[in-house]
Amino acid sequence: MSVPKLTFVEKAQTAWGSAIPPEVITLAEFADSRSGAEAAKAIGYSPAVVSHLIANRYPGDLPTVMQKIRGALMGETVHCPVLGDLGRDQCLTEQRRPFAATNAARARVYRACRTGCPHSRLKGV
Repeated sequence: MSVPKLTFVEKAQTAWGSAIPPEVITLAEFADSRSGAEAAKAIGYSPAVVSHLIANRYPGDLPTVMQKIRGALMGETVHCPVLGDLGRDQCLTEQRRPFAATNAARARVYRACRTGCPHSRLKGV
């Protein structure tokens, strides 16, 4: 007799217990409705990160992953001084993009992310 396979939500509830963050629940529900691979793609991480996060074993930068989930799956937005309102996940993606002197808007975003944007995680870079 085979053991029934747990859903992503069940795995998350087992791993996190009562301390499960709403972001993890949202990610697990998304993975259950689609797939772990699609959940990973939606937040811009690998399926391994999704698996580790749901299992409460993610060793990386947890606050950043949670922000990506809030932006990509929960609709959290921020106001970029250059681009206007955008999802928190897109804000984090823009911060990681390299400087591009050939694109004036890209150059303005690059500078804004490093000099005074309240949403930047790159202050002092």
